[in-house]
Order: sequence, then structure tokens, then C-alpha cells
Amino acid sequence: MDVHLPIALLAGLSPAQFMRRHWQKKPLLVRQAIPALEPFLTRQSLFKLAARENVESRLIVRGEAGWTLKSGPLSARSLPPAGRDGWTLLVQGVDLHVPAAHALLRQFRFIPDARLDDLMISYATTAGGVGPHFDSYDVFLLQASGRRRWKIGLQADLTLQAGVPLKILQNFHADEEFMLEAGDMLYLPPRYAHDGVAEAWVGPDGKAVDCMTYSIGFRSPARAELASELLHRLAEFYEDAAEASAEGARRRPSRYRDPGQPATAVPAQVPGGLEAFAAQSVLAALKHPLALGCALGEYLTEPKPAVWFDLAPRPWDGEAAKAGRAGVELDARSRMMYDANHVFVNGESHRARGADAALLRLLADRRSLSGRDLRRASAAALALLGDWHEAGWLRQLPAGESAQ
Repeated sequence: MDVHLPIALLAGLSPAQFMRRHWQKKPLLVRQAIPALEPFLTRQSLFKLAARENVESRLIVRGEAGWTLKSGPLSARSLPPAGRDGWTLLVQGVDLHVPAAHALLRQFRFIPDARLDDLMISYATTAGGVGPHFDSYDVFLLQASGRRRWKIGLQADLTLQAGVPLKILQNFHADEEFMLEAGDMLYLPPRYAHDGVAEAWVGPDGKAVDCMTYSIGFRSPARAELASELLHRLAEFYEDAAEASAEGARRRPSRYRDPGQPATAVPAQVPGGLEAFAAQSVLAALKHPLALGCALGEYLTEPKPAVWFDLAPRPWDGEAAKAGRAGVELDARSRMMYDANHVFVNGESHRARGADAALLRLLADRRSLSGRDLRRASAAALALLGDWHEAGWLRQLPAGESAQ
């Protein structure tokens, strides 16, 4: 993608201009971001997806008694009638299960993959919504069908209503209001308050049109969450490094020792020597020049808990790959990134240098490699791709078949 070329998705702005002017700064309304957009799931197909064990879904209903929230899996029988007003079905991670949703997300890859989270579909009956709220992350709200009225505002009062199962703002004040129809899109930066309500809409054929909104969300880990994950992974990295080095193990005991500890009359007091050992352990884990980057990359590519991969339907054809007769394509569920020293895929890290590193980085950026690309791969790189194929992380493209 040439990030300096204007695109309809961003109202004629180039990705570079959008990131400079709007990203994490101010909203952007795009009329007909995707002209003639057709939903890639019907209402019935979405309901079937919400009923699956490995799909995160939520039912939100606003009735006379207030708000109710029910988490999935949700069978079609557990949902209110489509003719009843005021309810919403949210289905997360649709891109992991529907190829068309994964393809849609790829249009937003002018933003680093490390920030991209998932595509959520919101189906709502008339007057349905989730109440005025704010998100801690960026979001693109793409109307797939029907109409939804959005009210947005940048407000300082973020007090939430008490006794409600949702994070609904108590004193929402809207600065702007927009009606979105199929193909329209609204970008909102983090903490920008918004409230979207489904409107009744009848199509040219006289039939009611379902209100479906696609939310393209971006992950924004909290400092505490990131620190917790990285420290855990750094500890494992440091332990592995210490075990691999007998000399290092002699210089730095892996367990706390206190041969000089005197008898104590205050047994509940934490020994100063143990506190110092703890501090040294953390610092030692951070000293390795590659440790932090390695831990971060593994964390960023770790699949979500509900994700699992299907084993390859046919064995890896190493000869075809070596001869350039077959390419490869990453599975939609695979997360692959890289830094200056490593390639990361699905929570694993691999050191990569030279031509192999360039090839694997190309796979991460393009999410596929042609047979011609693979002719440059070393035996080690082909073996690694073969392992990923067997794990279901990528598939081998038969001769003549191109990546999607």
C-alpha cells in the first residue's frame, strides 16, 4: 500500500494524511467509505456464529426495567424476536471466522498490525444500542446495512451510571450528530463519547432492512497489563538463558541464598537481602539486549484464548516449495510480526538474519509468498514454513493458485 495516495476509505485523504491529522486526535466522518457495501453475513448467519462456543458474543437489551446483559454462546432461541425493539447482539472477532471480514480488515493495514484487534458486528433492532459510552481505543464504525444515528462528544465528565451491567455514561452531552447509512463510516479516537441507536429503515422492496454496524477496533494495552505480561515472559527468558550458561549459573545463583542470616526476633519482617535479590532479578532479566523485544513480540502475536487452528488437510510438499511450484498464505487467525532481530508468529519468536529474515518479513507484511518468492528460501526457512503448515498456521497454495 502506498500510504501517500488518497483513498475513498478515508474520504480522499491518504493514509499518511489521516494518521497525521486524525489518528488519536479528532473524529472523521466518511460518506460512502465503501460504496455499494453489502453485508457479508445475513442475520441468520450472524446468529449461528453467536451460538458457537469459540465465538465471543453478547446480548444487550434495554427494557422498561433498565439494561440487561447476557454473554454467549447465544442460541437463536435465546434471542428476542427480530420484531422486538431495543435489543442488540454483539459478535466479536468475526475476522477470525469469516474470510470476507478478514479481507475487510486488511484495508486498514496502514496502521501497524500490533495495534489491530478485531472486527465486531453489532446487529440491532429499532432503538437498539449499547448506551452512551466511551472506548479506551480507536475505532472505525462502518455501517454495513440499515441506518444508525450517532451522537458524539468530547466531554470531561466520564462518570458512569451506577448499578448498570454496562459502562454507560451518566451525563452524556453530544456535540455532533450523524446518520450513517450503508457504506458510511465514522472514525473516533479513544475516550470520545458516543451513542449509536438503530433507526427503522425500509428498503426499495418495501421490506425492513437490518441495522448492522462493523466496528474495526484497535488494541491499546494498559501499562499495568503490559508490564505484567512482559515481566512474566522476561522471567522465562532469563531462566532459559541461565540454564543454558553453566558459567552464568555459577556467577549468579538462580535461588536466593542467605548463609549470613542471623537469628531474628522479628520474623515477620521481610529481609533486606531478599528485597535486594528481588530487585537484582528484575534488572538481570532486563539486561539482555534482545529480551524485551522478544517478550513484546511474543505477547503481541499471542492468539486469543478462544482461537485454535485446524491441522493441515494435506502434508507439506517440501519439493514443490523448494522448486517454486507452490506459495504459502497465512491463516486468517495467525498473527505475525517482526522487529530488527526476530520474527514472531502466534506467540513464538525466531531469530532471523539475512535473506531468510527479509523473506519472512515479506510474509508478515504481505501475509503470503509466491512460489517465486520461495525459490530464495534456505532449507532452514522452508523447514520452518513446513512446521507452521503442519500446525495450521499457514497453508500451502497449490501450483497455479494465488493468495486471496
